[in-house]
Amino acid sequence: MTAAGDPVAARIRTSGRVVRFGGVSARVDPQAAAVCTVLLSLTFLVFCIGISVGDFSIPLKDVVSFVFGHGNPSSRLIVGELRLPRALTGLMVGAALGLSGAIFQSLARNPLASPDVIGVTAGASLCAVAVIVLGGSGDVIAGVASASVPVAALVGGLATAFSVYLLAYRRGLVGYRLVLVGIGVSAMLTSLISYLLTRATLYEASRATVWLTGSLANRGWEHVRPVSIGLLVLVPITLAQAPQLRALQLGDDAARALGTRLEPARLVLIVCAVGLAAMATASAGPVAFVAFVSPVLARRLVGRGSAALLTSMCVGSLLVLASDLVARRALPAELPVGIVTSIIGAPYLLWLLWRASSIGAGG
Repeated sequence: MTAAGDPVAARIRTSGRVVRFGGVSARVDPQAAAVCTVLLSLTFLVFCIGISVGDFSIPLKDVVSFVFGHGNPSSRLIVGELRLPRALTGLMVGAALGLSGAIFQSLARNPLASPDVIGVTAGASLCAVAVIVLGGSGDVIAGVASASVPVAALVGGLATAFSVYLLAYRRGLVGYRLVLVGIGVSAMLTSLISYLLTRATLYEASRATVWLTGSLANRGWEHVRPVSIGLLVLVPITLAQAPQLRALQLGDDAARALGTRLEPARLVLIVCAVGLAAMATASAGPVAFVAFVSPVLARRLVGRGSAALLTSMCVGSLLVLASDLVARRALPAELPVGIVTSIIGAPYLLWLLWRASSIGAGG
């Protein structure tokens, strides 16, 4: 049962206002709605700026017109075929990783529980690198292998998450156990990736290395599809499970007392989180620390007791798009977006570990 003074329980019971549309009702948090509005506005601005700048600059007003279907035909090739798919991939990958991280951290009640840490992205990376390295160097074989990379990443992420879940399950799923098992599995998979790279040719190793850092370079419409399908299918399911997620944040005993079927609800949410992370990794590679940082920033904006699902999506999209813009234009040479997000996320991870150690929380 929950304590009377539990701030998380109080927020779950009282936050937000009920909005009704015909026979459908939903609880809306005014603060979260205001934060999401601001974040979406900033995201759209960065999205348009990212399309506008480049070796051939396009006026910002023309980009906005093109996005709304009234663009100049002369800029159709540059915007519609070269820059728009890259921007859309970054937008959706950030949203998927942000939501995935929010689900994992809320389920485990641990800020370390993100796809980066518990091995989901490592499993996706291993299968993708295996396809790149073992696919061969012939034109036909290499072309088939390249097209198979997103599928391999998706299968690898799902298989790894299923394995971690089985290894961590002991009459229920405890957050710290999930994190510890995930760290061990991730380390093992990372060593296998290193082994594959030692067996690769120089060309294969360079391709795999660029993919492993997380990159939006040369993204086309074929990279937009996996993550867009994942968002269309999994976001509604996740939002429908949001009441169960809020109950699970209180602990198993409290959630059970509120009528939540623990393992079915937890399994559905984990499948959604894994699918989102795997689809994002399939489209852009393992863009590091986005799933780890986005939910933490989102909860700071809307309140620590909230799962902040939609806010995490907004923060993730803004973070990836802004990092890609910095990687492309603010540095002497263009870098993969994953390097910039790592520069942002790694110091925060170290600070979080130091803080947990200093207060004896153990993470």
